[in-house]
Amino acid sequence: MKHILMIDDDRELCDLLGSWLEAEGFSLTAVHDGAEGLEAALNGDYGAIVLDMMLPGMNGLEVLRALRQSCNTPLLMLSARGEPVDRILGLELGADDYLAKPADPRELVARLRALLRRSAAGSDAPVLEVGDLRMDTASLMCWQDDELLPLTQTEALILRTLLEHAGQLVDRQSLSRQALGKPLGPYDRSLDMHISNLRRKLGSFADGRNRIQSIRGRGYLYG
Repeated sequence: MKHILMIDDDRELCDLLGSWLEAEGFSLTAVHDGAEGLEAALNGDYGAIVLDMMLPGMNGLEVLRALRQSCNTPLLMLSARGEPVDRILGLELGADDYLAKPADPRELVARLRALLRRSAAGSDAPVLEVGDLRMDTASLMCWQDDELLPLTQTEALILRTLLEHAGQLVDRQSLSRQALGKPLGPYDRSLDMHISNLRRKLGSFADGRNRIQSIRGRGYLYG
């Protein structure tokens, strides 16, 4: 049974989601305060986390920033405001997905299932080695030389897909479907935000080139 942590002060939504998750074979722990939610996330074993943007104590972005320093559990962020800047900030800080409130419990459950499927997805080759990068494709842990990279699950899935096709163009739709588990909408910039985060964490090649190259209007390639 997959255990979900929900950090949200909307008790009615937590109760509703708990009923939906139980019917789908999941269990839910709900925490209604930011600081308490961070403590629960860092000390519990959860398949995924649902984090609200607006929380008492610590707000959702503060929780996410602190959480991503040592935890890469798949995370979906909620916000009642639904502003593009909220989405961008959440993705920059390491959220794997984003959903505006009021959230339909059916869509929320579907998004969580997609996150969990992506987390459990394996690969035919257990280890990928490309230049100074080495990735365990089952655990999605990646090392640059001997240093473990602090990647989120989504960043690791994108990087895995690019490394599996190193030197080859991966079109945007294929990369989104394989790594994000969804097609890109016409104004969806989530893939670009994750790529930007990856570039920052990976740094450049010795000659100054971006490790992940963007082919305008087509897609990305590593190398």
